[in-house]
Amino acid sequence: MGGTGAHVIVFGNEKGGSGKTTATMHVAVALARLGKRIVLLDLDTRQRSLLRYVENRAQWSARKGVDVPQLEGFSIARTPGVSLDVNAQDQAAEFDKILVDAAGRCDFVLIDTPGSDTPLSRRAHAEADTLVTPMNDSFVDFDLLARVDPTSYKIVAPSLYSDFVWDCRKKRLLARRPALDWVVMRNRISAHEAKNKRRLSSALNQLAERIGFRIAPGFGDRVIFRELFPVGLTMLDLPQRGVGISFSLSHVAARQEVRELLVTLNLPGVGTETGIL
Repeated sequence: MGGTGAHVIVFGNEKGGSGKTTATMHVAVALARLGKRIVLLDLDTRQRSLLRYVENRAQWSARKGVDVPQLEGFSIARTPGVSLDVNAQDQAAEFDKILVDAAGRCDFVLIDTPGSDTPLSRRAHAEADTLVTPMNDSFVDFDLLARVDPTSYKIVAPSLYSDFVWDCRKKRLLARRPALDWVVMRNRISAHEAKNKRRLSSALNQLAERIGFRIAPGFGDRVIFRELFPVGLTMLDLPQRGVGISFSLSHVAARQEVRELLVTLNLPGVGTETGIL
């Protein structure tokens, strides 16, 4: 499309369960609390977890009479009874329409992609100004980024997803668009120091230097992130009456992780004001 007026943040990883939806929602609420105008776009045409998160938030807020920032979300449905090619064309047209509309009235568009390679996901990656790739803190998830030697744990070669992002970067440069800022976010990080954790950290640092992404601290392995989905809330909304969650020191640490992620992303127009979150 050649760029939009809004800054497009894509949360992408071709592996399910990596925490894309949770990260998308927390960054969205953080930006909304800073007064930024945002639109959310859910490209998982089957599960629609991000849109469900937004709907849960609106329903809980209305039911409890609690004022929390509401979010505008869209999803792109499949057209029943047509061929895959026609479906892909219809979805691409709808994607472009939503993006153009959002560009004229928003500061940020946040896009949650499915855990698979789809035409819509590829289209979103092509439009990303910032790409956030959450990955569980394990070599199972790392394998999508690169292959490692099983003895030395040195990088052997970039893998499928890294090659795909590299291709997106080249196309942006050829189109004379600003360089894609790629941030890999370690997710569900164990609080315990372990050999596997150190090896993974070393491998990520090697790969970051080799193919050019930044590493974000990400979120710890905390149950609270999963407990908040049914009520549509995030760590930045707590404490709240009627949720049944006692605010603890662990939750304070989780809020700080969200702030640190936002600072690491270094988004346009978002500076030290993150301290008010």
